[in-house]
Amino acid sequence: MRTTVGIIGGGPAGLLLARLLHAEGVDCVVLESRTREYVEQRQRAGILEQGTVDALRDCGAGTRMDAEGLVHEGIELRFDRQRHRIDFPSLTGGRSVMVYAQTEVVKDLVALQLADGPPLLFEAQAIAVEKPESDRPVVRFTHRGREQTLECEYVIGCDGFHGIARAAVPAAVRRTYERAYPYSWLGILADVPPSCEELIYARGERGFALNSMRSPTVSRLYLQVPNGTDPADWPDDRIWDELDARFAVDGDWSLERGPVTAKSVTPMRSYVTEPMRYGRILLAGDAAHIVPPTGAKGLNLAVSDVRIMARAFAELRRTGSAALLDAYSDDCLRRVWQATRFSYEMTTMLHTDPEAQAFEGRVQLARLHRIAASGAAAAELAANYTGLPLG
Repeated sequence: MRTTVGIIGGGPAGLLLARLLHAEGVDCVVLESRTREYVEQRQRAGILEQGTVDALRDCGAGTRMDAEGLVHEGIELRFDRQRHRIDFPSLTGGRSVMVYAQTEVVKDLVALQLADGPPLLFEAQAIAVEKPESDRPVVRFTHRGREQTLECEYVIGCDGFHGIARAAVPAAVRRTYERAYPYSWLGILADVPPSCEELIYARGERGFALNSMRSPTVSRLYLQVPNGTDPADWPDDRIWDELDARFAVDGDWSLERGPVTAKSVTPMRSYVTEPMRYGRILLAGDAAHIVPPTGAKGLNLAVSDVRIMARAFAELRRTGSAALLDAYSDDCLRRVWQATRFSYEMTTMLHTDPEAQAFEGRVQLARLHRIAASGAAAAELAANYTGLPLG
């Protein structure tokens, strides 16, 4: 097979890139190692920045999102048993976020791709990227029981942290920066209407908690737990009791309980690899960077990568200039590090570090009080949460 752009990974980043390239008349092929059913059922992020919402609408994937997604115009911070709302539109000039699960984004993009897009191959396992420094790199992959090759002008790695694309960048060239946090999230899905109209981020002596949702009838909630926690050690009643304690405020508010349908534990980490381009291979999303989910940046950062990338390929096709492609890594990394900073600050402000002293706890509260009392501090949080300009 031959194409202009070979995309490894059929998650939201790879699928959106394929749609954006298709709109610009750039040929591409998407290789996804898993089945369609698996890809469409993976539970991931559910908060879409304004720029992500706009990109999905622009590529024709916004119809169901606009009908079923939940527009959120703020978040609530809870600490010292008090509630503090951050109003996004008033602080950002009208920007907001959308609650719409990544599983639904993927379903929408897959349907579009299979209906009228370039090739999307499921169960196509990429096994190697050869000659990435040449002008015709090759992806070797297996599909339907036999090994095949995809000859490209460019290879895009949207295949996540454990994929092969990053490994195609020589170790002597790669630089990695990472931080492992001393806590994890225990997340649950529950068949119960959300107890809040907007997300609640709660900080307390017992640890962090997040009250979120997937739909008007399904709640998504998280608890800070020690690393290595086994979800089996947390029966449903224990989870609900702990959530009740961490969300407690002075005033009239109660947590709705319901059947827990799923439990999982997510370690918290920050990771960035540089550069995001080597020769004719470009990295996007988790193949290049991971952020803790506190700032709701993971999916949105991947979308930003491929929007910047698609713009560069459109420039190459229209003018023959590779200037934007040459600048891709630097342009993305500026944004990546800002998102990494924001996610780090949200995480360290809201979680209880088991190794920290009382001093750190008082500084956390001072940071939260500053946001609650200062329009400038609240505006900084709102601008980052709803998404910084693409540039």
